[in-house]
Amino acid sequence: MSIDVLQEKIRKTKNPSMVGLDPSLETVPPHLIQAAIAKNGHTLEALAEAYETFCAQLLRAFKGIVPAVKVQSACFDALGAPGVAAMQRVLQQAQKLGYYVVLDSMRGDVGVIAALCAQSLFGQVQAGEETFQPYACDGVTLNGYLGGDSIAPFLPYCEKGKKNLFILVKTSNRTSTEVQDLLSGGRLVHTAMADLVNRWGAGMHGKCGYCQVAAVVGATYPNILKTLRSKYPGMFFLVPGYGAQGGTAKGVAGAFDRFGHGAVVSASRSIIAAWKKTETDGRDYVEQAIAAAEKMKKDLAKYTTVM
Repeated sequence: MSIDVLQEKIRKTKNPSMVGLDPSLETVPPHLIQAAIAKNGHTLEALAEAYETFCAQLLRAFKGIVPAVKVQSACFDALGAPGVAAMQRVLQQAQKLGYYVVLDSMRGDVGVIAALCAQSLFGQVQAGEETFQPYACDGVTLNGYLGGDSIAPFLPYCEKGKKNLFILVKTSNRTSTEVQDLLSGGRLVHTAMADLVNRWGAGMHGKCGYCQVAAVVGATYPNILKTLRSKYPGMFFLVPGYGAQGGTAKGVAGAFDRFGHGAVVSASRSIIAAWKKTETDGRDYVEQAIAAAEKMKKDLAKYTTVM
């Protein structure tokens, strides 16, 4: 899928939001974990099964409401091989259900290693006469602060396969200012990175007017969102930090153009762990998550109209 497809899914649902699937011992309801332990014992396999069940039920529930999901690889990586296998199945299910799927791994390396990362995510891995795609996703988050060598191996997939890169420009965490807001050559570091993202994606704009190489810009910095939107009218933004991190619907409105296009706003804990705000035991976590996702959609619509 391409940015054109993501933008069309957003238009169809009138919902410029993306749900982050970040399963953990804090976000997965106890009854799912207990059931998996009863079946598999106190093992990593049990936790991986609980995480997968949690995500699978949410994916089925959000279909038709949310156009895109973001799968946090660290949550699954923490469980070793069983977790990675569970994540692969979650990615596959998300694509089969028709979501635009981002693997949130913030990868960053150079040379042969970067090429292998790109191949595993977007290409085919050869094993004898068989080929495999280990990680089924439409886009990936990347750390471009290693420079162009870390991005170059991914670009051919954006041109030919219509895959997408979401490169860190201005992240939502408070201490991002320690590096990303430093002055360098008369520019702030994050604006220099935005210039590079714009250059790396040159000539790869879709029919919707937005580039296949996109930027990650945090919801917690609304003024920067407005500035970057004005400076880079053809750059698509992935905007994390809404909800639990303090980003607001009013604050993220500056990420969109006048048609309500050009960005998708991501929320994770505020939606998938909405059950924790109630006095229940989490058995209604799907219903609570749906309610939170619908609330986010309505909240965004107060300030941004998708046309």
